[in-house]
Amino acid sequence: MAEMDDDELLDALGVEVTPLKTSSRTPREERIIAGFEDILRFYQEHGRVPSHGEHQDIFERLYAVRLDQIRKLPEAKALLAEIDAPGLLSGEASNSVNIDDLDEDALLAELGITDEATAQDDITVLRHVRSTIEKRAAEEIADRTRCEDFEKFSPLFEQVTRELKSGLRKTIQYGRDTAIELGNYFVVGGQIALVAEVGETFTSAYGREDERLRVIYDNGTESNLLRRSLQKALYRDETGRRITDPDLGPLFGDTQEPDDIESGTIYVLRSLSTHPFVAEHRELIHKIGVTGGKVETRIANAEKDATYLLADVEIIATYKLHNINRTKLENIFHQIFDAAQLDIMIEDRFGNPVKPREWFLVPLHVIDEVVGRIRDGSITEITYDPKTAMLTN
Repeated sequence: MAEMDDDELLDALGVEVTPLKTSSRTPREERIIAGFEDILRFYQEHGRVPSHGEHQDIFERLYAVRLDQIRKLPEAKALLAEIDAPGLLSGEASNSVNIDDLDEDALLAELGITDEATAQDDITVLRHVRSTIEKRAAEEIADRTRCEDFEKFSPLFEQVTRELKSGLRKTIQYGRDTAIELGNYFVVGGQIALVAEVGETFTSAYGREDERLRVIYDNGTESNLLRRSLQKALYRDETGRRITDPDLGPLFGDTQEPDDIESGTIYVLRSLSTHPFVAEHRELIHKIGVTGGKVETRIANAEKDATYLLADVEIIATYKLHNINRTKLENIFHQIFDAAQLDIMIEDRFGNPVKPREWFLVPLHVIDEVVGRIRDGSITEITYDPKTAMLTN
């Protein structure tokens, strides 16, 4: 049998060869289609066309300008007819951006189109058409919505901002394995984010444990996203940061200078007493003191000392002091929290009535704020209002 070439063999087998189709679209048309597909994706996710406005996401604003301009292109309807099922091109351009007032360069800049001359042709290229990786990263962050109860969180963001400025908190680079827990603060996408709620742990389709989070942002929005999605977003964001908890280190500086004298420690204690009133308000009752030695040594025999309510105590927070008068600092705390001093009388080991000092009905976060104000020098003429549990001028 004579040898046959490939075409003769396929013909003998009755196989019809269909030539491969090559794209007849120009690079410009390909870019227009790619840009319109982003707009379609936005429409499918949000159920509306993208709109202009400074309050909108940067990509939505870009899509809005892009859609306005695509609607003006004479070839757009025919080119995009097959994929424009919602009829987005039949709408009217927004009046929020007066495109007719823009010159060619300004229009292209708004639209994200730049002309790149090549040796063979002028190709119009759409800038800001995100790569697959960027799109996937964006999709991992759930859509943000308006936080209806933001008034509850606004004071927390204000406090965190003050603590960052004073040095009580710091921002550190986010690591891949950094934990995300309830009450943690992060910087993601240039905004401060608070993990306000953590849902129940479940196992994903990939066999990994995950939780659904409620994350509040300092611009008044919130999102409902997975913990692993937030981890990925933080890790991929070059500016992603974790905001540390209030600094429990030196009170008047981030590091101890060679000439500083360590003069003691502020300590905050919580009583384990079974006294009815103490047991009922345990989370609110704190002892604030200053010692020149180790706190552990100071409280070693707390259950035998009426100063500690004749009960064991737990250390809630400590703050190191450098080059400062311990007695004067202790007096500052007593003056500020005088109105909230615990009014309780107990008997010591010999049956003598004793009214312990240095115990106050004050939330821990207020004590942290006072420490911060002492540190940045804004403690002058500050008092504590027990009714509102807030500091006032």
